[in-house]
Amino acid sequence: MTILAIDTSNYCLGVALLEDNQVLGEYITNLKKNHSVRIMPAIETLMKDCERVPADLTKIVVAKGPGSYTGVRIGVTIAKTLAWTLQIPLVGISSLEILAAGTGRYFDGYISPLFDARRGQVYTGLYQFANGKLVNEEPDQLILLVDWAAKLAEATKPILFVGNDLQIHRAKIEELLGSKATFAGITEHNPRPAELALLGSDKQGEDIHSFVPNYIRLAEAEAKWLEAKGKISNG
Repeated sequence: MTILAIDTSNYCLGVALLEDNQVLGEYITNLKKNHSVRIMPAIETLMKDCERVPADLTKIVVAKGPGSYTGVRIGVTIAKTLAWTLQIPLVGISSLEILAAGTGRYFDGYISPLFDARRGQVYTGLYQFANGKLVNEEPDQLILLVDWAAKLAEATKPILFVGNDLQIHRAKIEELLGSKATFAGITEHNPRPAELALLGSDKQGEDIHSFVPNYIRLAEAEAKWLEAKGKISNG
């Protein structure tokens, strides 16, 4: 099995090839650059360096959000196109789950990956490893950081926080959770596309045509359009 993993859901752009439980190659950048311009050259370079061609691929695994609306759409669109063209399975994985998997495997406690969502809000969830498997204890959600910290204050285990946006919220987390909070190192904040490939390796393919990203909330432009059409209310 040769799996291509694609993650453009946030500032990090990542692609990886996983073949028969071996990471053949991995490409990651954490730059504020246009993913739509860079993702296909990154895939082509990785495939060439690993001496693989599209016909060798047996599955596509993509980060399906939450994150940047534009970034998520780019990755999902490319993944769907490749899977449909090659007639191979497509699997979507939570962008937060990828972060949790990359840092918490040997941590005896909970993992709270997070992305900043502005206005004091974060995209986050709660995970832990049990018997070698990553388990989602609290679903991915959009929540005020102070409310999330209040919920975590009741946890009976330490919590590992991870994510490139952690610097925005670290002081508040330390203030509210004290010694219960542990923070991943700077080399652990980029979600690894190889972890994404591994997470999707044993999952069944999804229907390509109905597959959609998980934004958790509507993009602002979409919300305004629906509000103007009277399909949602201000409250």
